[in-house]
Amino acid sequence: MADVITAVSESGHHEAAPAHPPTATGLTNEKVAMWAFLGSECLLFGALISVYLLYKGQSLKGTISPKDVYDIPYTSVSSFVLLMSSLTMVLALAAIQRGDHRRLRVWLLTTAFLGATFVGGQVYEFTIFIREGLKLHTNLFGSSFFALTGFHGAHVTIGVLMLLSLVMLSLKGRLPTEKAETVELVGLYWHFVDIVWIVIFTLVYLIQ
Repeated sequence: MADVITAVSESGHHEAAPAHPPTATGLTNEKVAMWAFLGSECLLFGALISVYLLYKGQSLKGTISPKDVYDIPYTSVSSFVLLMSSLTMVLALAAIQRGDHRRLRVWLLTTAFLGATFVGGQVYEFTIFIREGLKLHTNLFGSSFFALTGFHGAHVTIGVLMLLSLVMLSLKGRLPTEKAETVELVGLYWHFVDIVWIVIFTLVYLIQ
């Protein structure tokens, strides 16, 4: 099939159809691939959360338990920071869709900053836990906790790098309005890690 399908309108003018038509779902191939990737990530995080819930009450006798180390107010503030980044991500997408590239970069940098703040808070929290005696090998609770939250933190870090990459592309003029879907795809990933954290925060920190 040719890269560009030419259609002739009734007025006699030639109109160029998109080179990559959407799939049968009505979505582009890139968006379908992203949804498939996020689906696999749901299975992965589901497995990690299940392991944590299975082992959090085991191997705790004489060792540290969740209630000994959790600082719910601190983690709540950190969670709020991450959730606010979803709003700034939406604003970034809206900016590029209307061709406002300056605000696009502002909101992308704001989102990256909020994400980095969350990761920094998580690192600080881990440091406190280790000082109090909770380590990866302390007990089954410690192993499953660090595996779950650490894996999520790695995903947020990757998201921050993706956001910074978009900023660099925009500064170089390689992210025009026509490529707004690229920002949308990164936004899907970012919203996913935010939603996953809501689940983790509820099941890991609030329900003990």
